[in-house]
Amino acid sequence: MKNQNTIQKIAKAQKILRKAKLVLMALAVMMTALTGTVFASDPLGTINSLSDFIFSAIKAIGFILLGFGVVQIGLSLKSHDASQRANGFLTFFGGVIIAFAKDILDMII
Repeated sequence: MKNQNTIQKIAKAQKILRKAKLVLMALAVMMTALTGTVFASDPLGTINSLSDFIFSAIKAIGFILLGFGVVQIGLSLKSHDASQRANGFLTFFGGVIIAFAKDILDMII
């Protein structure tokens, strides 16, 4: 009885391995048969578009900081808190610098 259970388990495992082997072989055949020629475009254009995307994300973060700085300045004027006002101005000017980082770098270079 014990030998029969182990034989059935082995047969079941062999069946699963056969199916896995067939699936992997079919996948390998499809990967080799369905390849196509890819023509590379200008690599410098791709790098420039990536750079534009990164700088637009940085610009968005800068405008968020700029808006948060304006809110901090407004709240500090209401509560007459000098340290919050200083932090608000620092956040505001930091946001301005971050938002226009690409333009500043373009002017320098």
